[in-house]
Amino acid sequence: MSPHPPIVRWGLVLPLAAVALAFYLGLDDQVQSIISSLAPASPRQTYCYQGVKTPTSSWPDASSPTCFAVQDGRFVEVSAAAEEQRVDVQQGYAYPGLWDGHGHLLQYGEFLHSVDLFRSESFDEVRRRLLGYLDRNPGVGGPEEWIRGVGWDQMALGAMPTADMLESDPRLQGLYIMLDRVDVHCIWVSKAVLALLPDDIPDVPGGEIVRHPGMGVFCDNAMDVVMAVWPRPGPQKKKEFVRSAMRDLHSVGLVGMHDAGVTPADLKLYEEMATSEEDGWTARVYAMVECKERNTFCPEDVHKVELDNGLLSVRSVKLFADGALGSWGSAMIEPYSDRPDTTGSLLVNASTLTSLARSWAAEGYQVNIHAIGDLANRLAIDAMEAALRDLCPKDGLLACQTGSHRFRIEHAQIIHPDDQARMFDLGIVPSIQPTHATSDSAYAGLRLGERRVRTEAYRMKSVWGLGPVLGSDFPVEPANPFGGIYAAVTRRKPDTGTAGPVGGSGDEGWCTEEALDLEQALHGFTAAPARAGFMEEVAGRIEKGMWADWIVLDERLEDLDVDDIRRVRVRETWVGGKRVFKRE
Repeated sequence: MSPHPPIVRWGLVLPLAAVALAFYLGLDDQVQSIISSLAPASPRQTYCYQGVKTPTSSWPDASSPTCFAVQDGRFVEVSAAAEEQRVDVQQGYAYPGLWDGHGHLLQYGEFLHSVDLFRSESFDEVRRRLLGYLDRNPGVGGPEEWIRGVGWDQMALGAMPTADMLESDPRLQGLYIMLDRVDVHCIWVSKAVLALLPDDIPDVPGGEIVRHPGMGVFCDNAMDVVMAVWPRPGPQKKKEFVRSAMRDLHSVGLVGMHDAGVTPADLKLYEEMATSEEDGWTARVYAMVECKERNTFCPEDVHKVELDNGLLSVRSVKLFADGALGSWGSAMIEPYSDRPDTTGSLLVNASTLTSLARSWAAEGYQVNIHAIGDLANRLAIDAMEAALRDLCPKDGLLACQTGSHRFRIEHAQIIHPDDQARMFDLGIVPSIQPTHATSDSAYAGLRLGERRVRTEAYRMKSVWGLGPVLGSDFPVEPANPFGGIYAAVTRRKPDTGTAGPVGGSGDEGWCTEEALDLEQALHGFTAAPARAGFMEEVAGRIEKGMWADWIVLDERLEDLDVDDIRRVRVRETWVGGKRVFKRE
């Protein structure tokens, strides 16, 4: 395979093939007809609002723009006065469309069709939610369609769950149930699912089979044991998930997202949907390849894609260094403070991670590595540095990385100070989820201890110079980007307005020295993901030549009391000059 596989541009391939065929057949009149229809110009439309947020706006400056013109899916003009345009001013304020820098599209769609267990605080509540789902979806739970759910947390439930706990209600007995932990790094299954597995399951490297107080929970690499017998949804069901997810994302102001791990089969489905008028693909997706077998090298199974309309881009890969903090799966240099018997687990050894990074980088892919613990982040930086030394001039790693490669660490939650300095030396981009910091604040101190929290954990402001990408990791956290903006600015939880351990004050955030200001947070959800996805020339701003993606809010964010940011509701969302959401 060539070192840099060609990017497929479906917007041009099919029409040009038709032109060539018509020439070959001597159909001159058809040639002219095809050529004239290759790029039909859409009518120019002008939109005026009470204000338009652009990179040069300084609201409430009277000279700030209030109008823009759109043609062929792009902004073609941004102007100051509505009177000059002879267009009525619409209520609301226009902002650039927001992006989520790290989410999971298919999984989010599946979550919208499954059992919501987030914030469940007892096993009785879990059972009530499962029974409610059964009432709304009669017939599920058989061997061909398991009951799925996400959001349980043993910290809130008071104990690690077991398969037996799902048998206490007669209606749940014998059903096939698989429930993801809040961080989706563990799954909890029923006795019917356990019966499909071998009687004596050996331990799995890079994972944990929780055997006490009883069987039923599988974490990280051990999840593969269960996933091998799960009846995966078919293409039509997956398309339904995608459409549901995109509708929901648009309702909170998201025009695009970085999909952090998509298998080759699902990438084919994405490409089919994104190039079809009938499949309802409406969001921009920057997808990261995740091989069918995680942490492997599979370039023959994928190809790069860059659609002319900007709705799908495939040019990056997702690798995994470790698990999650909540389930003690993050790989740490020193033992956990609340479990000194463990330092977590690496999902792949250091030499393999480096080899994979170098191999994917040599194929021309951006390398993105999931790393949460400080050991995992150190090894991810080692792997990226090795790949950059393969690709870049000896004395120009920083410029080469920031200009051409833009390798990223997904989550980058706990980083030793020495490795924070290395990230700056190399220009490695952190992909951060502000709501992870506020959600984890309840137990991060227990896991890490005061010193590591103070010097290593959940950096934002101190890594601002690296151009961090902000997101949510939905469905792990709610997809609403205004919750993420609020968390970034206040370091408080968007749902409660509080921070820290249970009973924390709503007046002070958690580790507020790492908070961002509002402009930085907005940048993290607009221009930063555009740059991290090599789209800075076409996305993330309201500016001439950019894709016409914008949202409309009732009020200016800059005028709101900070606590009201978490309650913002979107009036409208537009992608490529087409309205994809309007609040009723």
